[in-house]
Amino acid sequence: MTAELVRGQNLPVPHERIEVRVSAGTPVLALAALADEEGRLAGPGALAHPGAPAPSWLGLPGEAADRHTLAVDLGAVAAEVHRIGVLLVLPPGGPSRFGAVPAAHAAVAAPGGPEFAGFTLTGLDAETAVVALELYRRQGAWKVRAVGQGYADGLGALLTDGGLAAPQAAELAGAALRAAARTAGDGHALASLPPQAGAEPQDGGAGRPPAPQAPAAVPGPPEPVPVSGAPYAGTPGPAPAAGPPTIDYAHPRRRRTSAEAPEPAPRPAPAAEPGRPPAPVAGDAAGWSMDERLYNQVWGMFEDLARTVAAYRSAVDFADSRLDRELDEALSDPRHRIGGAADAARDTARARRDDLVAQARAVLDRDLAQLVAESEVVEPALPPAYARWDNPVWHGRDVPEEAPLALRLGNLSLPEMPGLRIPMLMRVPLERGLWIDNGRTGSEAAMAMDTDRLRRTAMDMAVAHAVRLLAVHPADRISVHVIDAAGAGAASLAPLVRAGVLAAPPAAGAEGVSRTLAQLTRRVDLVQMALRADAPEDLPADVDRAEQLLLVHDFPHGFDDRAVTQLRYLADEGPAVGVHLLMVADRDEASAYGPLLDPLWRSLMRLSPVPDSHLADPWVQHAWTFEPDLPPQGSTVLDQALDRVREARRAARP
Repeated sequence: MTAELVRGQNLPVPHERIEVRVSAGTPVLALAALADEEGRLAGPGALAHPGAPAPSWLGLPGEAADRHTLAVDLGAVAAEVHRIGVLLVLPPGGPSRFGAVPAAHAAVAAPGGPEFAGFTLTGLDAETAVVALELYRRQGAWKVRAVGQGYADGLGALLTDGGLAAPQAAELAGAALRAAARTAGDGHALASLPPQAGAEPQDGGAGRPPAPQAPAAVPGPPEPVPVSGAPYAGTPGPAPAAGPPTIDYAHPRRRRTSAEAPEPAPRPAPAAEPGRPPAPVAGDAAGWSMDERLYNQVWGMFEDLARTVAAYRSAVDFADSRLDRELDEALSDPRHRIGGAADAARDTARARRDDLVAQARAVLDRDLAQLVAESEVVEPALPPAYARWDNPVWHGRDVPEEAPLALRLGNLSLPEMPGLRIPMLMRVPLERGLWIDNGRTGSEAAMAMDTDRLRRTAMDMAVAHAVRLLAVHPADRISVHVIDAAGAGAASLAPLVRAGVLAAPPAAGAEGVSRTLAQLTRRVDLVQMALRADAPEDLPADVDRAEQLLLVHDFPHGFDDRAVTQLRYLADEGPAVGVHLLMVADRDEASAYGPLLDPLWRSLMRLSPVPDSHLADPWVQHAWTFEPDLPPQGSTVLDQALDRVREARRAARP
């Protein structure tokens, strides 16, 4: 059975000898890029092409054709080669871009056997060279990854992006193209090609190295780019139905690129019929990594939902104001105040209002349907840092190798479509602290909940955030401290304590509060001094260099005036030097401090443990409903994540 991959999805290779089968709707060159463990190309041998001796373990086709088979003996691959990229290149004299030809397909199979992985290269436009698949080593085993990364400036730009110097990349690209032409018997057609054939990227000027080439880059302000053959709203295509302006799903921040994409996501649907919106694709946004692309795509969805709802509400307001005006005009005429004429005028005005609202609602429903479809594709593809707790990605065993780009805090929705929940993502490292409000006066939902249950839910939410931070960082890259002066949060803290992942046992009583705050305040002071002296390596040996998270429960219980001052200091100065604050508190309980704590509350981002409409977007100031993301009832996902953190820390210790 063939597993159909999407961009970024990987799959173990179960065979030592394999074939990579390529089928395209036009003749293409099939080449191979050989890279080291970090993905860098080095020297002329980094590109296997018809004009150069191929390694003994690689069988490479020699000319442009619409079908190719590459034979690879993974057991014999040289030790210095860790990544093998399968490249497809449009030869000179053929189509000028991949967007003008049918989508190519690459598959991996045992020699002469059935295919076990396939990938269709959709979404390409101006690219003339593309990395279709990548075979790579991972902990001694080989995997295949669907890449689909294209370059509008050709093979030379692809090689430059892989680490070759621009002149060397251009010479190598030209040699490969000329060799392929000679192999095909058309050497006369390319005999005069200069060495830079293959589209060398332009020099940055003044001796600067050439800028990285983004796929299908165009000068000037970017235009909307469709995902597939059908245009987005706002792009050239069939004229839209009359009515309020529709949302543009391809605004510049969500331009299609071909950077590496996510872990498993649903297979993209075929190209849409003319006049219909294209099938959504996970990672359909700009960015250098898949995490960044998904982050930008989620924020694009957030912006799209804000604007399409704003357009609908504006249309309804206009329809209501026009109805009022027309009714006033009808009643101002004495002839229309009585009799059938008055009723007819009122009915006509109301019908015009209902017709305009119906048109606006139809456009809104169309846009919401597109966003729902996009959400259904994006949610399963999100990495753990962005994913819901019920996402299967949490059942993986991989340990992160680098810190995440952002963190999911919860979900956002609007009344027009409560079921469409947009992930609320916050950049990491956190630039400001978080405050989970466990007070009953914060919202109607909180007032309707039992006090003890509300406090427990707030603390469970804080622990879930702490676990997520631990799970999505590499081992020993973040330390968690807890202040629970009265011990009231012991039940919620049990998973953290049981896993042994806290920097120290939860601090209790005034003495514990003072000791923990003094330790973190000292760290902030020392790191600030080291940075000012430009000597971060001279920190004392007892200073933990990892990011620090301080979880404070039931503030201000156990805090004296000095401790309150230290907490304010950590909230203000800590984020810049890696000390972050996560508070669970009721502001009313700290009212005795008066305005002294106002700067503290303002410096923190307030979150609610129950659905609450206290957040606004920066564009049209909608009141968004925030819902916390908590593990499903009875789930052991937190314990599983903490077990992986504990195992990773043990493995990392010498």
